[in-house]
Amino acid sequence: MDISKLHYISQAPAQGSHLTAIEKVLRSGGKWIQLRVKEQPQSAILELALEANRLCLEYGAKLIVNDYPEIALLCGAYGVHLGLDDIPVPEARIILGKDSCIGGTANTFEDVLQRTAEGVDYIGLGPFRFTSTKKNLSPVLGMEGYIRIMEQMREAGITIPVIAIGGIEQADIDPILKTGIYGIAVSGLLTRENDLKKDFYVNYSK
Repeated sequence: MDISKLHYISQAPAQGSHLTAIEKVLRSGGKWIQLRVKEQPQSAILELALEANRLCLEYGAKLIVNDYPEIALLCGAYGVHLGLDDIPVPEARIILGKDSCIGGTANTFEDVLQRTAEGVDYIGLGPFRFTSTKKNLSPVLGMEGYIRIMEQMREAGITIPVIAIGGIEQADIDPILKTGIYGIAVSGLLTRENDLKKDFYVNYSK
């Protein structure tokens, strides 16, 4: 499974929409987009997903739909990302098929073990720090939490790619990657920044 090391979690900016933010990231060189839309009817999310996937295909990028495997299937997305309280991974696998990418959220090593048993293709581990983009935030892990969980994964022989997520800023990225984490997911950093060079995407998407 081809998993990028830089994930953009969509967010509507003060001026614009999820789609304008996604297109800005794609134009800059982003190759992995997760459409994360909350508190809207599924019909509206499907409309956004169809257009987001069209944009991703135009720019040679992959679309992941947050929460909704049926929408991921209907829009032709690369896969789905599921929270711990969303539809079970095995059910999503039945909907999407064995070749689709399924990511799963984790907050503890016990969650990592659960996700591994469920057969996810990557794990979104977080939050790294407090983030205002998510309600009902799980306990913050910080750098110490990442170091501890990555050590536990190595001891258990678990090699699933882990993506760090939650309030990550540019200065955090290199120290986080030094823990052995595979990649990072960011939202606000890319939504609000207009001066990130294309080298940023090239360096962190390898």
